[in-house]
Amino acid sequence: MNRLWAPWRLAYVSGAEPATGCVFCEALRDDDDRRRFVLHRGRTAFLILNAYPYAPGHVMAVLNRHVGSVEEATPDELGEAMRLVQQATAALRRAYRPDGFNIGLNQGRVAGAGIEGHLHVHVVPRWTGDTNFMAVLGDVKVLPEALGATWERLRAAVSP
Repeated sequence: MNRLWAPWRLAYVSGAEPATGCVFCEALRDDDDRRRFVLHRGRTAFLILNAYPYAPGHVMAVLNRHVGSVEEATPDELGEAMRLVQQATAALRRAYRPDGFNIGLNQGRVAGAGIEGHLHVHVVPRWTGDTNFMAVLGDVKVLPEALGATWERLRAAVSP
């Protein structure tokens, strides 16, 4: 059996509390942005790190209001979410210099929404060759940076 050691994850895993409600609503209610990985709070939307990232710097623009579909969102909410996507890509470009981005949203479980009921847009930085043998052969994703370090780096890059 192959083992991939990631001792820096112990603090996150052992300190994790089971979600009792919507993780996005809980993050909004909490004023400890570092603990919740909130990067920026806007009037109708906010930026947050994905706690289970596909790649380092995986950010989400999330509506403040708990709505699950594009049809339920107001034009102002969608507009601010997209402005935050722009802000996130600029911050990621400064902090990580990715070669590209995957940007999108999944509406409904069948479409891949991991968190149904609270609309959010994913911003995933990508690099040439970022999929390697670990993911292809071992079904393992290697993330080279702790979430706290990612938060520190991006919080500084997101701030004007």
